Amino acid sequence: MLRIWDTKKRSIEEVRPLQPGKVGFYACGPTVYQRAHIGNLRAYVFEDVLKRALMANGYSVRHVVNITDVGHLTDDADAGEDKMERAAKEEGKDAWDISREYTRLFLEDIAALNILLPDALPKATDHIDEQIELVKTLEDKGFTYETDDGVYFDTSKFAHYGSLGGQSLSEKQEGVRVEANTQKRHPSDFALWKFSGEKGKRHMEWDSPWGKGFPGWHAECSAMSRKELGQPFDIHAGGIDHIPVHHENEIAQSEAAYGVPLANMWFHVEFLLIEGQKMSKSLRNTFTIDDLREHDIYPLAFRYFLLGSHYRKKQNFTWDAVQGAQIALEKMYRVCRAFPNPRTVLVDAESAFMDAINDDLNTPEALASLHALFDGDQNDADKAATALAMDRVLGLGLDAVVSKPLFIPPDIKALADERDKARNKKQWDRSDALRDEIERKGWILRDTAEGYLLERASIDRRS
Repeated sequence: MLRIWDTKKRSIEEVRPLQPGKVGFYACGPTVYQRAHIGNLRAYVFEDVLKRALMANGYSVRHVVNITDVGHLTDDADAGEDKMERAAKEEGKDAWDISREYTRLFLEDIAALNILLPDALPKATDHIDEQIELVKTLEDKGFTYETDDGVYFDTSKFAHYGSLGGQSLSEKQEGVRVEANTQKRHPSDFALWKFSGEKGKRHMEWDSPWGKGFPGWHAECSAMSRKELGQPFDIHAGGIDHIPVHHENEIAQSEAAYGVPLANMWFHVEFLLIEGQKMSKSLRNTFTIDDLREHDIYPLAFRYFLLGSHYRKKQNFTWDAVQGAQIALEKMYRVCRAFPNPRTVLVDAESAFMDAINDDLNTPEALASLHALFDGDQNDADKAATALAMDRVLGLGLDAVVSKPLFIPPDIKALADERDKARNKKQWDRSDALRDEIERKGWILRDTAEGYLLERASIDRRS
């Protein structure tokens, strides 16, 4: 049976759905004010592996990922500007346009990484009524109070506040920075509804029983997860950075409002470091999928790189490491292309693979099982079938290459040869123009010490 680390219980637990055979799975999605960076995408890749693992174990999964398009302020203490409004100001656009553009790019990025599309992608701005209803319920039960800038949740009235991260309320308040809002009763109190302030200043605002304004960031997940999955549901997921604030606040408001747990299990993915450092704009190391492509790394090679480390461990991204992952994946593709048509799944090999996956998503061990399959002496047709079965969990795009020999059309080969000559002569403009033409025709070209390699662009999983 599949077992994963439950953040709240602080132990590895067997997944036991509330309804036999069915799993309700909610994952915190992007705030669509900028392009998702590869650190964000690490969480979505491992959430995808969890979903695929659940399906491989025979569960029917309803997977919900929210789109935060309002209410996420630049400071988690409910100070600063709304990230959507600030991005609109910086780009000279409307906040609604910003939301649409970065939602589109997010969907392109997850498609490129072969992440299965969620069953629902609810937007915060489409669920204002549900969020207002949540705040009204909390108000009726005595958990709220008003300040000059909004309606707040009183964390002192929720006895278990801080339990997800293992801190009491008093511990969370010790050493806290000076509060921007002196009207808050406790530093950990959080906004449920924020008032608009200056008239006409915001692109996104709605009428409410407390005045014109917009919902706090945390309210959307509680409202939309309940609507889509009920309460409680089985698994709530997100990056590890969500634990101390966002997920603690979700738990507090949901359980205070409705008197039952929000989720049965909590799944969190550790940080991706860049060259040993945390990602930050000041270090200019918040790389995106497009940055990978500019370095001749296709997204599935990045996915392969991620799977080489366990989701609960910090992982260090370097360009050398991800290039090494790409070389290994290309070698795997070449082996898979040479396979005959798939025949029968090898039970022992698949069982060893699933043992690794079911052991808290041990993807490094699962990858080792896949490589051991290629090195074994079994029939190649059976290897092909088994590789495809394993890849239904790993998501490395083997369906596009297994038993599909690569035919390079003469015109593509001629362009690649011409481009190689231009590159050797250091005719960079000509070389770049030929490369662009090759890519427009649906091929990926990568330079190696031994010469160039060509691959169909389908492995890039562009949407």
